[in-house]
Amino acid sequence: MKKLRLLFVFLIVSVTAFAGEGMWIPMLLQYNEKEMQEMGMRITADDIYSINHSSLKDAIVLFGGGCTGEIVSDYGLLLTNHHCGYDYIQKHSSVEHDYLTDGFWAMDRSQELPCPGLSVIFLREMRDVTDQVLYQVTDDMTEAKRQANISENMKRIIAEVEKETSYKVSIKPFFLGNQYYLLLNEVYTDVRLVGCPPSNIGKFGGDTDNWVWPRHTGDFSVFRVYAGKDGHPADYSADNVPYKPAKHLEISLKGADEGDFAFVFGYPARTSEYLPAIAVDQEANVIDPIAVDLRGQILDIYNQYQEQDKKVRIQYASKHAGLGNGWKKWMGVIEGINHFHGVEKKQAYEKTFMDWCNASRQRHAYIGLLRAFEKQYKALEPYRVAYTYMTNAGLNIELIEFAGSFGRLAQVTKETPQEDIDKMVAALKNATKAFFKDYYQPIDEAVAKRMLSEYLKQPVDFRPSFLNDIKDVDAFVAQLFQKSMFVSEDKVNAFLDGFKASKAKKLQKDPALKAYQSLIDFYRNEVNPKMAPINKEIDSLQRLYMRGQMLMEPERRFSPDANFTLRVTYGKVEGFKPQDGKQYRHFTTLEGIMEKENPDIYDYVVEPKLKELYRKKDYGRYADKDGTMHVAFTASVHTTGGNSGSPILNADGQLLGLNFDRCWEGTMSDLVYDPAICRNISVDIRYVLFIIDKFAGAKHLVDEMTIAE
Repeated sequence: MKKLRLLFVFLIVSVTAFAGEGMWIPMLLQYNEKEMQEMGMRITADDIYSINHSSLKDAIVLFGGGCTGEIVSDYGLLLTNHHCGYDYIQKHSSVEHDYLTDGFWAMDRSQELPCPGLSVIFLREMRDVTDQVLYQVTDDMTEAKRQANISENMKRIIAEVEKETSYKVSIKPFFLGNQYYLLLNEVYTDVRLVGCPPSNIGKFGGDTDNWVWPRHTGDFSVFRVYAGKDGHPADYSADNVPYKPAKHLEISLKGADEGDFAFVFGYPARTSEYLPAIAVDQEANVIDPIAVDLRGQILDIYNQYQEQDKKVRIQYASKHAGLGNGWKKWMGVIEGINHFHGVEKKQAYEKTFMDWCNASRQRHAYIGLLRAFEKQYKALEPYRVAYTYMTNAGLNIELIEFAGSFGRLAQVTKETPQEDIDKMVAALKNATKAFFKDYYQPIDEAVAKRMLSEYLKQPVDFRPSFLNDIKDVDAFVAQLFQKSMFVSEDKVNAFLDGFKASKAKKLQKDPALKAYQSLIDFYRNEVNPKMAPINKEIDSLQRLYMRGQMLMEPERRFSPDANFTLRVTYGKVEGFKPQDGKQYRHFTTLEGIMEKENPDIYDYVVEPKLKELYRKKDYGRYADKDGTMHVAFTASVHTTGGNSGSPILNADGQLLGLNFDRCWEGTMSDLVYDPAICRNISVDIRYVLFIIDKFAGAKHLVDEMTIAE
């Protein structure tokens, strides 16, 4: 293992440049510093990440477990995307207070809205613990023994570090298990909604424009982080005070010009760039098409009902956005992989790899890798298909999924302490209230009919047993919704009141819970037992393949796949040419919003006040030097899910905008990165400030920020 560690150090310091591609570990950014500065950066790696003094990392947070946010004032003011705050905006919305449609602005801190369940995480330090994690781990171990040793080593390391710190301690694998880093995080749980624009700004273009350039979306929302009076994390309390950060971001009003250096600092979620061709082909041409088809049918049903009823539109806004985001992204992945020959490029690379393997006997350990991948992925495919149907068809029936949350309660016995039962009941009452706030039974019945009809097309051996009893889908669904108590908030609460273990048997007989249990039993007994050993074998092969690729290309600088840890990615502000005869410039303006306006389509309604500001050209100090109001811009910076809300920063480390999307043609970048067409999309920070100040009249928020003219 010592030899392998030296290999990684050599690869990290290699000078070969792949500008635009790569998600780099911030604590190792000194190895990228020269390239970044040659591209135009005027700060140092130490300005970006340091544990010895405040640095940009101290202003970056993992927001809500799935996005990124950044601190922009000394009073804990936080910016992220509108779609990242969407769930919390929706939870605070009602027909009487429709913050989704109308927006929301707290004109003083007393009006800021608590968001139970929302947290932000600050990275305080990273440590390389590869040697400690891989202590006494050898290549001749079985995969099970290897993982057991690693797990024990990690537990020991975490326990030792926890003795010396109050931070949350975790260890994450990098380079597919060839390297490990320990993370020290601080978690703040009192986060409040401060402001958000109307959806006709924050979500302008809706699903139609999602993942597509040019974009004209003001995709931002504003929150504030609160702390106890001692500055440390504390649960929500009226006595808490705004968090005072070690660092907050300065904001640039100079804008982003073609060719400018730019970098994104955030929490990318998942990439899989080192997969073999067969895995990419399976993803793009088998799994993603199924998910796209099923989700598309559900979205059609949502659209039909949401267009008819304002209350339903609000209730299903967040659900629609969640389903629609993946649906459209996967369509882009399918299109990108096939149009730009992603599988063929992987196959060409694999030919080079095999030639390298065959050139030396010392490399023969790698020769059988690709054949082994083919065997394992072919064995895996039918179970991945089964899992995709289970999650996208079976569990997208809300009644069945909600019933599943009562599974533990259905298993209690007379031996279960009543105190434990009471805790479960209290939690379920809260879940019931939240569920029915945003539930519309006619939608769910329509989804159930459609999804069960699709599910029944699968082979008998690859679907849950409850489906095999269905003779008539419409009749089954009618009976399911008629007999289950989970369609009625009153019935559920009445059942939970005074719950005793003796009532568990009645719960077990509910048809919705029985359907859920059939789905889960199918996964536990049929799907997972087959998938798990195959996936373990693939993981072992992938780790070896990663090592082989790095040995084959010692001059190439590899970056680890994204895994929801803090990363820096960098490139240039630039447009792109996705196909012959089509050229996109790097920015859009408010004029484009006016050109797209269509009062008959919800996604393209333009707010009257925004039109008035446009007509008067009342942009204040936020206009570009050309006099226009810039809205969004593109750059060749490698991003993925989780980077939503990430700051995109200029050469001086000042905030240019908030990353919120990728171009349609480049959504394949999680699997195959093409620097010619992969572009990230950001909302211009000047448009954000323009909306806060001139549109919303919340200039007091801008006054908190540090502005560089």
